[in-house]
Amino acid sequence: MGAMAAALRAGLYRPLAEDDDRAAYWVRHVRNGVWLTEIAAWSTVGYVFLTDTPGRQHPVILALAGAVILAVPGLLLLPLRAMMRDSRGPTLFYLWSIATTVVVIIGTRLDGGSASPLDGLLFVTLTYMAVAYSPYGVVAMGSVMIASYFVFVELPGVSTSGLFFLTLLGSITMICALASANSWAAYDRQVLLVRTQETLAATDPLTGIPNRRAFMDRVTRAVTDAAWGHQSVVCLVDLDGFKAVNDAGGHAAGDAMLKAVGIALGAAVRETDTVARLGGDEFAVLADASTGTSGEVLAERLRAAVAQAGGAAGVTASVGVAEVEPGDDVEDLMHRADAAMYRSKGAGGDRVTSLAS
Repeated sequence: MGAMAAALRAGLYRPLAEDDDRAAYWVRHVRNGVWLTEIAAWSTVGYVFLTDTPGRQHPVILALAGAVILAVPGLLLLPLRAMMRDSRGPTLFYLWSIATTVVVIIGTRLDGGSASPLDGLLFVTLTYMAVAYSPYGVVAMGSVMIASYFVFVELPGVSTSGLFFLTLLGSITMICALASANSWAAYDRQVLLVRTQETLAATDPLTGIPNRRAFMDRVTRAVTDAAWGHQSVVCLVDLDGFKAVNDAGGHAAGDAMLKAVGIALGAAVRETDTVARLGGDEFAVLADASTGTSGEVLAERLRAAVAQAGGAAGVTASVGVAEVEPGDDVEDLMHRADAAMYRSKGAGGDRVTSLAS
């Protein structure tokens, strides 16, 4: 029972947006809904004044329409972008639909019940819901509409036209639920495709670790965070003796060595640190230094890890260290790490060098 309730809640209150573009889409959807509601309310005012029905110039119907006209634009004052990222987004739409249902049901009853055309506004609400709600939400709100209409419009006497309307309302609810399911399935496929493409674009195909592009993006963020006191360190790792492995065993042996080095470097750092392959036999590490571990200590672990992984084949590592300083430029930071790495290589390799900023 608990699992079913959790699944139902997840279906009803799934976040509507995970990024700025999707949040902007839902903000536009709310704006369109406001315009749609305003048009419906003004149309109701015109209907009440211009038609000879039980609801002609009815003060309650006019008061409800006026309240809608004045209140609904206030939705645009809410922090909509933030709300669409959590459960407040679905809650807003549910409350909006319930309020609309209440207003339409009251207006319909005062205008002669099932003979009133005002109940057609429920179909407008259902159509809007098909785009905004999950299938669970469409069925839930459609059921609320059907039950409300039956209890407050049809009872105590049930007319043939009323039953026909309820049947039609139920059918439209199911059609809208199917449309919602298709819409959300298409969105989920699109999100999966985009995430897969982003992962591939940021991953080195040989070693499966981040590539230069991903590494530089994270270094850029680290430089920005340094201004707020966050400490990081960059280590460039260039392999010594790798060419001999390629010459002796061919590209297959070289590729196997690169994979082994990537695994060894990953095992030498924390999961929150970044190990990347910049290209060829050059790797890089971006690590959090706020825990007190110095860049030199980290670099020595990296050097030892490469020596253990490639020692049998004569592969070691020249490591250059550069700490990320407040006010750093990304290019200057990488240049310092690169210069330190070349000093290590020039001194014979298999060693660590750190350059101050």
